[in-house]
Amino acid sequence: MQRISVVGISGAGKSTLAGRLAERLGIEHIEIDGLFHQPGWVRLPKDELRTVVAAKLAAPGWVCDGNYSAVQPLVWERADTVVWLDPPRRTVMRQIILRTLRRVITRKELWNGNRETVRNAFFERGSVIRWAWTHYTPNHDKYAGAIEDPQWTNLNFVRLRSRAEVNRFLAEVNRFREESHPPK
Repeated sequence: MQRISVVGISGAGKSTLAGRLAERLGIEHIEIDGLFHQPGWVRLPKDELRTVVAAKLAAPGWVCDGNYSAVQPLVWERADTVVWLDPPRRTVMRQIILRTLRRVITRKELWNGNRETVRNAFFERGSVIRWAWTHYTPNHDKYAGAIEDPQWTNLNFVRLRSRAEVNRFLAEVNRFREESHPPK
């Protein structure tokens, strides 16, 4: 497990898990949101995004998080593992609302100087909260279908539905890491 794609609906915990996995495995964390959202929330054109992501994927090991259809085939053709975060909708909505409120209140910088505001988080058409609600089922169906798709038999799929499953998975990664890289 050296090239890992972490997927799931917005608010499922992709970036958090990907960062933790990358740290444990000692490999790069590629956050596609950070490549896509340029300063002022300007979106990187799809062709440029594919070029940037392809260059990052040339590394021997990485954990890449994101659901961007423009680059998913590139990521999955190179990946050995897909970790699908699939918590219940109520969990996703609680997490994304709390996370968004925390970001708005603290004015936390996300990527390239961008910050969430009350307006873009709750009231604009592209609201991440609205996105998570309306895309939950299509997102779920997409990844459930991918597990069965013969195109992706090269991938080991790991489906995690709860925080407890995430914690067990991380513990297994730690054990694997310790067994394959014992202390000197």
